[in-house]
Amino acid sequence: MKIERIARDKVRIFISYEDLERRGIGRDEIWHNGKKVQELFWDMMETAYEEVGFEVAGPISIEAFTMPSEGVVVIVTRVPALPAKKEEEDDLDDDGIDMDLLTPTDPNFVFEFADFEDVVRVCHALLDFGLVTRLYQYDRSYLMTVDENSMGDEAYDAIWAILHEYGEFSSMAPAWLEEYATTILADNAVEVIAERFPLR
Repeated sequence: MKIERIARDKVRIFISYEDLERRGIGRDEIWHNGKKVQELFWDMMETAYEEVGFEVAGPISIEAFTMPSEGVVVIVTRVPALPAKKEEEDDLDDDGIDMDLLTPTDPNFVFEFADFEDVVRVCHALLDFGLVTRLYQYDRSYLMTVDENSMGDEAYDAIWAILHEYGEFSSMAPAWLEEYATTILADNAVEVIAERFPLR
């Protein structure tokens, strides 16, 4: 389990599939509000408090998304208190947390590239797959989001092999990139880069 505080009221938690297996939680089971999942959540909150000083005080929102072979990223945000409607109260657990918010919200995952030459090479290698991609820059790195839904089952392994050849998987959340990174290409990143920067 890795925890990173990305804002005053927000933390990002990465849980590997090995972590889940050790707790007896299957990959599909993470999306159900079972006892093991609730225990995992409160363990995460305790660890977040101990490691980065993030304390659950009042209502929070939970976003989560899976990465094909890496694990699960959970983003927890403290939100201003709002009056709860009666029909919503039945979904809250004993601590007032809406555990049903722990659902997949973003099909995108992120790969990081050390320099622009690697971005050009990976875009040419991925050009024929028809992927939905965006390109960002943060600090000195380039980051590409890939929509998992645009990856066909037959090409799935090949695409991951190409991405790993030129870059490294990143646990950064796409939503975080949208807010804090510089957007270079918001659509068709692979196609645009391959067209504008031919291989030498």
